[in-house]
Amino acid sequence: MPERTSHVTFQHGQEFLAAISERWNYQILREVFFGVGRFGELKRALGISANILTARLNSLTKLGLLTKHAYRPDKPWYEYQLTDSARELVVPAIVTITRWAETNAADGDAHHLLVHTECGNPTNPYLACSSCHRPVEAAALRPVPAEDGPR
Repeated sequence: MPERTSHVTFQHGQEFLAAISERWNYQILREVFFGVGRFGELKRALGISANILTARLNSLTKLGLLTKHAYRPDKPWYEYQLTDSARELVVPAIVTITRWAETNAADGDAHHLLVHTECGNPTNPYLACSSCHRPVEAAALRPVPAEDGPR
């Protein structure tokens, strides 16, 4: 396996977080993950103006989070999909935020169902410990002080 010559720094993490936490960007990424990928569908689902949606889609594509594919040969109409790197980083965040919102919603909205494509079964993903493989709750995590961590 080739070594990675670059790594995400704290500054890059801040830039990424700023990009996905922008109101429309997060909503666009969420909708694309849940299967809404065409411009017109996104516009209707989000209630966003065409010029803002265009700017946000261009930005997310430039950041490498979305790819666009023409789906009509006669018109420049595009469908957007999450890139592999977006799926790796953004999907866990979207699933976590969506699960939290659905669990804490006062109106009891229906949950978004998820299927694990490798086994074909419905799933409710969770964070697990890489050592003991038990589910990890937020209250059971703490950072290792810098002086105790690996050097």
